[in-house]
Amino acid sequence: MKFTVVLILITLKVYYPITINEIMQLYVCTILLAGLIVGGTMAPAMGAQLEAILNPDTDSSPFKITYQRTAFIEYPAGSSLSEFMQTNSWVLEGFADLDDPAVQHLQDSLNESIRNDGAISSVDDLTVSYKFQLTGRNVNTSLDFKVQLEGYIANYVITRDQVRTLIDMGWRGLSTDESIVIDGVDVNIPLNMLQENEPVLYDLVQNTEAGDILSVPMINADFILEQPLENWHFLFDPTGINADANLYGISDELAGQVRSSWTMGESSIREGRQIETEWHASVTGNTHPDIPGSISFDLRAVQSADQANLHALGFGAIDRLEGVEIIGVTPTAPDDFATTSTGNFPVVIIYGMAGLAAVGGVAFFIISNRTLKNEAKGQQGIDPANLVGYQTSAASGGYQTNRGEAQLRDDSDYQQTRSYYEREDTDSR
Repeated sequence: MKFTVVLILITLKVYYPITINEIMQLYVCTILLAGLIVGGTMAPAMGAQLEAILNPDTDSSPFKITYQRTAFIEYPAGSSLSEFMQTNSWVLEGFADLDDPAVQHLQDSLNESIRNDGAISSVDDLTVSYKFQLTGRNVNTSLDFKVQLEGYIANYVITRDQVRTLIDMGWRGLSTDESIVIDGVDVNIPLNMLQENEPVLYDLVQNTEAGDILSVPMINADFILEQPLENWHFLFDPTGINADANLYGISDELAGQVRSSWTMGESSIREGRQIETEWHASVTGNTHPDIPGSISFDLRAVQSADQANLHALGFGAIDRLEGVEIIGVTPTAPDDFATTSTGNFPVVIIYGMAGLAAVGGVAFFIISNRTLKNEAKGQQGIDPANLVGYQTSAASGGYQTNRGEAQLRDDSDYQQTRSYYEREDTDSR
C-alpha cells in the first residue's frame, strides 16, 4: 500500500510543481485516510469459528463450528452481592446426538435457515456438545458459554461433469434464534440456562438491559455468510500431487489431492476491521429476598470475532448462481494460474507491481535530491571574506612550525558561531 501511495505522489511531482514538504503532507493525509477507511468498514463480530473440508466426489463432508461468549457480573468488593456470589462456582457439561429430540429440532432449524438463505445444502448427523461455567469472585462473577456443533454438510453438489463440479457455498450461515433445551439446559439462550441453574442471578437480571444481553442467541454465524467469499483470503495448495510428496512423506489426507482454502477473520481493507464484540449494561437499586439491601452491578459480555476456514479438494473458482455463492471445482488449476494467500493475482502481476514500486522509489529519491540541490543556491555558511588567519604555533627547539586558525574579522556574529564546548566552558564559570 505504501508503495502505491509513493507512486501516486511521484506522479503528482512529475506533472505538478509541488515541493517535497507538500509531498510529505499528502503522504501523511493519505495514510490517515486509509486508516479511516479501514475503521469505517468495521463490522459486528458474532463469535463463531467454522471449519469444513468439502470433497466434490462425495455427497457429504464433515464440518465443525464453535460458538463462544464470556460475561462478567461486576460489583463492589464487600457488597452483599459479593458476599453471596464469591464462593459460588459450578460447571455444566453435556453431549447429545440425533437421538435427543432437541438435537433433531436444532438440525431442522439450521436446515430451515439454510433454505431461507437460498442454499440447497443441509446439515446431517448433527451432534452437540456444550460447557457452561460460573465462577464467583470477590469483585466479579464470570460466565463462560461454549457450544460446539459437529456433523456433515450434505447435498452440496449442484452438478457434476467430467470437467468440474459446482458446489453450494450458501450454507455457512448456521444460525437459529430458537430455544434448544438439552437435558434441561438451554444451550442457545444463556438467560434461560440461568433460570434453571442460577435462579437468584436470573431474578436480578431479568427484565433489565443486562437480561436482554444474556438473551442474545449463542448459535449465530450470520456474519460468516454475509462476508462475501471474494473478500476472504484464498490459497491453492498443490502439495498433494507434488513429485517430491511421496519421497519426503505426506499425510493420507493430502496425498494425491490438491486443495483450495478460503479463510476469514483477519483484519484487512477487504474484510474490514475484525474486533471482538462487547455489550455493557448497569443495574442499580435492585433487590432480592435472598440478598440483604440494595443491589447494584454492571454486566459486561465479550465475544470474539468470527473466524472460518473452508477447504475444497481441487481447484475452486468463486461464482454465483441465482444470488447464492458457489464454487466450481476442477481436479487441477489452470496451467497459467499462480496465486498467493492474498488472492487470485498471477505471479507476473505481483512481480510487476513490485518492480514498479522499486522504480517509483528510485525516482522519488532522484527527484528529492534534485529539489534539495536547487533549493541550496548561493553562499552557504560563513563567507570566507569575513575570515582572517592567526598563527598559533611557536618555536620549539631549533625550528618553527607553521600552524594557525581562522577567526572572524568582526565578532558581531561570534555568539552564533562559537563552538559548543567553548560555550559550555564559559557557562560553567
